[in-house]
Amino acid sequence: MPDNQTQQHTDPFSLGQVLVFDKPLRWTSFDLVNKVRYMLKTHLGIKKIKVGHAGTLDPLASGLLIVCTGKKTKEITTFQDHDKEYIATVQLGATTPSFDLETEPENFKDVSEITREQVEECLKTFIGNQIQYPPVYSAKKIDGKPAYISAHKGKGDEVKMRPHPIEIYSIEITEWNDETKQFKASVACSKGTYIRSLANDIGERLGVGAHLAGLRRTKIGSISLENAIKLEDFEKNLDKYQQ
Repeated sequence: MPDNQTQQHTDPFSLGQVLVFDKPLRWTSFDLVNKVRYMLKTHLGIKKIKVGHAGTLDPLASGLLIVCTGKKTKEITTFQDHDKEYIATVQLGATTPSFDLETEPENFKDVSEITREQVEECLKTFIGNQIQYPPVYSAKKIDGKPAYISAHKGKGDEVKMRPHPIEIYSIEITEWNDETKQFKASVACSKGTYIRSLANDIGERLGVGAHLAGLRRTKIGSISLENAIKLEDFEKNLDKYQQ
């Protein structure tokens, strides 16, 4: 029977695996990583194992999250550099400080006259290279600390977010609700794109405000959500992952 130290170096997870999860809604990316780490330590009977994720998803977003274990954690930055695809739910007619539903909607506007055709024309103007401002409620570091810390203290207006270049490859409406003026859109974009900021910018360009009402990541590079596994299924099938 190998001791713990030997097992840490020889089991498949310590040697390195790339796991593809469907992150649940309201979980942070770190919640999922910590849960996977706990599962592996318990299952393998070891005290330490490296586990990390490639590309943070907000708690109010679900979908594809790549988790690397063991020596594969060295490849995390490679996955982070890949293009991404999302299904975004955008609500017209109100903004929020966080650009999503983490904070309460405000600045309500009449959107009764807004049409799908108007929105589709607006979305076309976002395709291509551009400069984007990250949300104040984000982990983007300002003077060495995440911007959301100041935002949650009510000092968001004092934080100056630095713009950065992104590219939107495509954005198309997949569902439209003419009564609520809420729509779903598929978005293909470069790394570093904040879909919350995109939703806010769409609202600004239409002149009625908007915020992100839901988000699901469907692709990172060539890895698709179709290949993802739920946490509970992973736990039930840990033995198969070791074969």
